[in-house]
Amino acid sequence: MSYLTTFTKGIIKENPVLVMLLGMCPSLAMTSSVKNAVGMGLAATFVLLGSNVVISLLKNVIPKQVRLPSFIVIIAGFVTLIGFILQRYLPDLYAAMGVFLSLIVVNCIILARAEAFASKNNVAASALDALGMGLGFTLALTAISTVREILGAGTWLGLPVTKNFIEPMAFFVTPAGGFFVFGILVAVVNILTKYQISRKKLGCEGCKGGCAGCGASAQDQEKGETQE
Repeated sequence: MSYLTTFTKGIIKENPVLVMLLGMCPSLAMTSSVKNAVGMGLAATFVLLGSNVVISLLKNVIPKQVRLPSFIVIIAGFVTLIGFILQRYLPDLYAAMGVFLSLIVVNCIILARAEAFASKNNVAASALDALGMGLGFTLALTAISTVREILGAGTWLGLPVTKNFIEPMAFFVTPAGGFFVFGILVAVVNILTKYQISRKKLGCEGCKGGCAGCGASAQDQEKGETQE
């Protein structure tokens, strides 16, 4: 696997939220506003990057018997660090994130990447994997929060967007609205992903002349005539 593939897979193909359905708790709780969503995404990316790099460096030192507890201790250290930084420089965001900041320690995305990737690959690949997954997580949260904030509050990053256009619908800033928007986005990504996979299986990528002039179609037709 190339470094480029390692970085990009977490953005869409293996998006931790919209494809792998990990990190559901912060994805629903922190997406009522774009500011909170981006803050959570960047905080998780910071922890993911730091823990992946350290775990990759220590992968041959940590005993297998205490592998997971060691990973959690490393992750908790970076969560504590980002907590201090937010509390000092962004107290409003720190207060808004509340308990969900501490829950990054047991976030499925971070533990999964530590176990499945960082503990088995070199530092460079682990760092790129963390950045890709973190970017995918942040983009997913931003997409969900954008829909919820615009439709639910009529704003985006606190700036009025739908003023004198449509009335804000409070439903979208409620937990039920979060589940609804999340489900719609998961369905859209699922449809697009399956469409791309089906085109690859049919050999239609790059086809410009329609199915009649497609080489794959001609081969299928010859097979059918032979069977008859």
